[in-house]
Amino acid sequence: MAVVTMRELLEAGTHFGHRAQRWNPKMRRYIFRERNGIHIIDLQQTMRRLEEAYEAVRDRVSQGGIVLFVGTKKQAQQSIQEEAQRCGMPYVNQRWLGGMLTNFRTIRQRADYLIDLEQQAERGEFENLPKKEALQLRRLIEKLNRRLGGIRDLRRLPDMLFIADVRREALAVSEAKRLNIPIVGLVDTNSDPDPIDYCIPGNDDAIRSIRLMASKIADAVIEGQRMREVVEAKAEEFEETPIEELLGPSVLAKLRSGLPFEEEEAIAGELEAEEEAGEEEEEVADEEYEFGDEDEED
Repeated sequence: MAVVTMRELLEAGTHFGHRAQRWNPKMRRYIFRERNGIHIIDLQQTMRRLEEAYEAVRDRVSQGGIVLFVGTKKQAQQSIQEEAQRCGMPYVNQRWLGGMLTNFRTIRQRADYLIDLEQQAERGEFENLPKKEALQLRRLIEKLNRRLGGIRDLRRLPDMLFIADVRREALAVSEAKRLNIPIVGLVDTNSDPDPIDYCIPGNDDAIRSIRLMASKIADAVIEGQRMREVVEAKAEEFEETPIEELLGPSVLAKLRSGLPFEEEEAIAGELEAEEEAGEEEEEVADEEYEFGDEDEED
């Protein structure tokens, strides 16, 4: 089953690009035609590219990966936050701070400071401070929450980025490329698709188009999480299974005997040799008995 249908893309307005005068020539291969001075994006390629990105995100999350959702433009802020929260992934929807990836340790320290301030407020420690100082700390909490609220639980660098507008988030693209972090991006006709690992050609200005793409990436994350849960459940079941159900009776007998494997093999070889010798003696006795019967008849 296709990840997205042509009707969904058309209803979301994903096929509308920018004016022809504002296009990036590198997007030529993704443009279907020009109509009334506006480029129309080839939705067949959008469907294929979205399916590739969906599989890549799903596989990365199934291996324990983290996907960071990025979209700071006004049309994308709400969609990015809602879809990231739906799949339990971090997000940036207000402002991309310089060094958020390349200087992650400092950003992580500020996020920890935010968490510490919130815990102080919950314990009522602000009540013992002067009114002005307490007010300043509460304003600082609000400011840090706007900037870092979406990544407060991000303890390590993400394994993949989903970016709603790669041209606006050029700094995020640059930092991700420096750290070799794969990028899934919604790329409009005025953007450069070369730095994007999984380019999804489409309208990055329409709210419905951004929401549609973000929802499909979130679905891929959820599917990858379910796949990981199944694998972990099977691993736990394997660990809890008694060893008697996994090994054959002969192997169990060797383990229970407490003898080294080489001695066990030697004993087994001697027993086999004795059995073969016994069988040969029985065959000789049978043959002598048959010949004896023949002599008596003669």
